[in-house]
Amino acid sequence: MPRTRQAYVPQPVVDLSRAELRAYIEGSDPISGRPFMQEVIEALTSPLDAEDLTGLSFDRSAPRLLSPDSEENLQQLFLQNYWTDYLPITLPTEERVAAMLKGTSHAPDAIVGRMRPTSFREFWEYTVEKVAVNAVIAGTRPEYFPVILALAASGSTAKSSSTTSMTNMAVVNGPIRHEIRMNCGIGALGPYNHASVTIGRAYALLSQNLQGGSVPGETYMGTLGNGLSYSACFAENEERSPWEPLHVQKGFKSTDSAVSVFFGLRYVQEKAHPVVPG
Repeated sequence: MPRTRQAYVPQPVVDLSRAELRAYIEGSDPISGRPFMQEVIEALTSPLDAEDLTGLSFDRSAPRLLSPDSEENLQQLFLQNYWTDYLPITLPTEERVAAMLKGTSHAPDAIVGRMRPTSFREFWEYTVEKVAVNAVIAGTRPEYFPVILALAASGSTAKSSSTTSMTNMAVVNGPIRHEIRMNCGIGALGPYNHASVTIGRAYALLSQNLQGGSVPGETYMGTLGNGLSYSACFAENEERSPWEPLHVQKGFKSTDSAVSVFFGLRYVQEKAHPVVPG
């Protein structure tokens, strides 16, 4: 898109009084020193100039396979291209991706969903195979793949941009919790269960790699960031809970498996998505 014209107001804007916010609008841009509303009006009404028309383009083309190399060099390549979370990864070889795809009956080239890093950017769509690649990178197992596909199909990113630096949390319900041996008891939210940790990591990585990036200052604008962006996934302890299971509250049967994605701030938004076995 052409260069975006900008006018700046101080942060934060959350929890300020009406008078404080009005002072922002009626005051001056602290960067340029010019009246804020004058900048807004000029930006919306003045003709485009040569700099505006220079524009930017996003190259989505990528080779399906990388050239063979040493594991150390390939690990560095993933780091340099922001394809990982800076922890060691399992390299997604053809054999490993093929093994991951055995966890689903969906065709590798089937479109799973669409995702974007923030509301004002365009959606990118992705296939089952691309989700499988990220599942391998995260160190998951084929039996976890249906849950990861459901998270990918939700279209909700685990790497959203916000000055308040929130992240998403995934809650798994139904029989699949026990089938893949998720921990629903002590330490359920901690790094004590392979399925929970690697599913959460896969969700974060596929969000980063399949939505168009999550690079600080470019496609990620969270002021401080959030440690939960590494992995935030757990299973509900339905058997000991005094409440109706979350997925049942959302219209699923108790025998269904589902994953719910929470996007939290001062209020909570949630979206439930079915897990399709096999």
